[in-house]
Amino acid sequence: MTDFTQSDDPLGLFNEWLNEAKDSEINDHNAMALATVDQTGMPNVRMVLLKGHDERGFVFYTNFESTKGQEALSSMKACMGFHWKSLRRQVRVRGKLEQVSEQEADAYFNSRHPQSRLGAWASQQSRPLAKRQDLVDALQQMEDKYGTENIPRPPHWSGLRIVPQTIEFWQDGEFRLHDRIVFTRQAAGDAPVWTKQRLNP
Repeated sequence: MTDFTQSDDPLGLFNEWLNEAKDSEINDHNAMALATVDQTGMPNVRMVLLKGHDERGFVFYTNFESTKGQEALSSMKACMGFHWKSLRRQVRVRGKLEQVSEQEADAYFNSRHPQSRLGAWASQQSRPLAKRQDLVDALQQMEDKYGTENIPRPPHWSGLRIVPQTIEFWQDGEFRLHDRIVFTRQAAGDAPVWTKQRLNP
């Protein structure tokens, strides 16, 4: 195993770790805990899936009318955390949010299974549901309306990108003497400048 603390490229290092997790995690190596804050300042966290990452940031998709979507859009800030138990590693990312382009959202939406696309229409995410059959019925109504081929993307469904301000890497160490490295972004743009700092475990 290479010494990750020698890396000066947090985005490249994240990609390496994510690829290694793909080979070692049983399910959803791209699962992440996404934290937002409501209007009272109360934090909220849930598991979502990372659906894209590059030099611009880390992308997830959601219903903008959901609790998650409303909280994210209200503050346009978020934090995400990965925990790969099989590798004894964590990554934390904090930053501002930006909405993905219509083209990006359409491309990802159209890559989903037809039932998932219909579900984006049928589910009134985060709102009360009297019984599951109501959701099943709503899904059938959407299939009757759109079929299973050219299903349009709902206007309230899109993606958000976390533009990282800090990225912290954590590797489990013996006797809890873990390795922690945090990268802090000093400049935006196509070629971000990062500073690196080792932290006490």
